[in-house]
Amino acid sequence: MTIAFYPGSFDPMTNGHLDVLVQALNVAPKVVVGVGIHPGKVPMFSFDERAELIAASLGDTLPERAGDISVVAFDGLAVDAARDHGATLLVRGLRDGSDLDYEMQLAGMNRQMAPDLQTVFLPAGSASRPITATLVRQIAAMGGDVSAFVPAPVSRALQSRLKA
Repeated sequence: MTIAFYPGSFDPMTNGHLDVLVQALNVAPKVVVGVGIHPGKVPMFSFDERAELIAASLGDTLPERAGDISVVAFDGLAVDAARDHGATLLVRGLRDGSDLDYEMQLAGMNRQMAPDLQTVFLPAGSASRPITATLVRQIAAMGGDVSAFVPAPVSRALQSRLKA
């Protein structure tokens, strides 16, 4: 069985992340979502919260495929985490040309380190191309409505977190 590994911070998961995850499930029967944990960064949501939000978001959107993903934490190289979970595909989302430039460099380096992993680029849909988790966090922190940019479970979690 082909397993895809989709790494990112997902802090928080956006509609763009969800779009790429749904596409990844069209490419591979199983997707492992790798939530990168960086000791030097303080995330808005803990790993457990992000894992729950990713699962809930996919469950709302594509309930019949909710069992085809798993969410894991990793703190090293994405290629090592992908191998640890039996993946042969590394999924990367693209929003625009600047993403492509960076992702091509990353794919080249990853191929040198892990020639057994194939990088697959999946384009974000037009509605989610301008969305970044950083902008979502900033808009939400300033009291803006981010419900158009994130799945419903994430929107509720952001509202709850920022009221506290």
